[in-house]
Formats: sequence, C-alpha cells, structure tokens
Amino acid sequence: MTREEEFQRPTMNAATPKLRDEDRDLGFGSVVAGESRQRLLNQDGTFNVQRTGLPFLSSLNLYHTVISMSWKEFIGLTLLLYFLSNVVFGFFYAAFGATALVDTSEIPTENLLLRGFFFSVQTFATIGYGTIHPVGIIPNLLVTVESYYSMIITALITGIVFARFARPTARVLFSELSVVAPYRGGAGFMFRMVNGRSSQLIEVEAQVLFSRFIERDGKVTRQFDFLELERNRVSFFPLAWTVVHPIDEQSPMFGLTEVDLLKTNAEILILLSATDETFASIVYTRSSYKASEIKFGSKFAGLYNPLEEGEQLSIDINKLSQIEKA
Repeated sequence: MTREEEFQRPTMNAATPKLRDEDRDLGFGSVVAGESRQRLLNQDGTFNVQRTGLPFLSSLNLYHTVISMSWKEFIGLTLLLYFLSNVVFGFFYAAFGATALVDTSEIPTENLLLRGFFFSVQTFATIGYGTIHPVGIIPNLLVTVESYYSMIITALITGIVFARFARPTARVLFSELSVVAPYRGGAGFMFRMVNGRSSQLIEVEAQVLFSRFIERDGKVTRQFDFLELERNRVSFFPLAWTVVHPIDEQSPMFGLTEVDLLKTNAEILILLSATDETFASIVYTRSSYKASEIKFGSKFAGLYNPLEEGEQLSIDINKLSQIEKA
C-alpha cells in the first residue's frame, strides 16, 4: 500500500440513503432529465441552465452581480464607472463656458472638455490642486452635486470591496480527470481534490451522483444514482483527498465499460460542503466529470513529495491531475 493510500484509508463507511427515483435528480426536473444531452454541471460549478421570461426588474440584482463577479470584472466595472462619471460631469462643466471654469495654471488647458474632465477628476477624488476653479452659482452648485455623488459612490464601492473580501467562498481544486482504477481486489471510481487556499477547511463532506441515459419502458430517460463512497466525510483537509467509490455488485457503475459510459452520456456530479475555519461559515463548491474525462485502467500518480528526516509532509499540487497506467 502506498503512502498516499494510507492517508486516504477510511475510518468509517457512511451508508447512502435509499431514495426514490424522483428524489435523485438534484432539482433538474424531468424535462432536463429526459431531454437534455448537454453537460448538466460545468467543471467550474456553474449549471448549464437558463431562465427566460422573468421581468427585467425582478431578475435584476445588482448587489449579487457585483459581489459574485470576478475581481477582474469588478475592477474593470469600477474603472469604467469612474471614467464615465468624470466624462459626464466634465461635459456639464465645459457647457458653462470658459468663464465659468477658470484655469489659472502657467499653461492653461485650452480645450474646455479636457479642462472640465480634469476638474471633475480633482473634485471627484477631492484632490483640489486649485489651479482650476468654478466661477458662478450654477458651476458651484454642480460641484456640490458631484461632491455628494462622489461621496455616495466611494462609500458604496468601499462597502462592496469589504463584502467581497469578507464573503467566505471555497476554492477547491479538482483533478482534471477521474479514473477507474484497481481498488481492494476490485475497481473503484476516483477523483482527487485539494484546498486551493491557505485557509483551513474542516468537516468536509462529499456527495457524488451518477447520471446517465437508460431505456425504461421503451423510453430513453436520464437516471440518477447516488454513489456510495468509501468515506464521504473528513474532519480535516490540510492536504489532498482522493474520493473513492468502490465499484462492487451494488454499485450502479458495476460492469460498465468506458464505451458504455460514452454511449449513455454519463456524467458524475459532485457537491462538496465544508466549514471555513477562518469565517466559521459553511462553504460549497461543485464540479462534474463527463464520460470522456473518466479514464479506465489508469491510476493517480503519487502526490506526496519525498519526505526527508525532519521535513514537513508536503504535496505537489502540479501533480493533482497526473495519472499513469494502473
């Protein structure tokens, strides 16, 4: 037995509850189960499902959108809002004419649109060089409006940035491939995962569902079966976890070959839940493997680095998806 297998040996075997067929589809519904041939769950955890017909306002949730979008998108949206806000206010300043917005610098900005834009930037960010200043009641009222606007926008963006940092999320890295490898005198379906953050996850629990199309009563429909795992829960997740489903006579995968999985459009759906120790909150993540991502007759390569005397136990994340012939 390899060192990696020793770390993954189960201490308990949780029985999978017997469920009715209608309780196994995870909420996709009979239409999707019977007709859709697309991947149900992407590897990044998003669903291949669209909802149409909702009123625009009822489906609009700006806060949820800016919280859940990527940092790259959020920073880009923030910069765009900042730029457009200054363009709009700069246009209004320029519309009042050169006498309403005086530039007292040594080399004045002749273009009124640029002068208005730069003054708006200084006002918005409370820079206040003093070389450009408004003259008259209307331009100063516009400065008052922009000052209030900038205060609100800055407060909102600051709050959203804090919420994004404070929101607990899981970043679990799944192996790109799964395998059907020899296991305890038989075979087992396996995939591997590791915590992608330095924060600690505890009480990690995995649910694995096997989806494929079968013919029932002369009709082709999608069937869902929960896969019983050798261990569906670990108390700590400091290194890697190889999740194993033993393929015995009670397994819905028993007797199936790689060709069978491809013909039945099989997909393995994974739901992972854990407690983030830093935030003391439950986090979730999802992934899936299509039939083409399940390799028969292969096994995962060793993940643990050679351990010298006095060194700490460590793993090489670059080997997470590395497989070899069984």
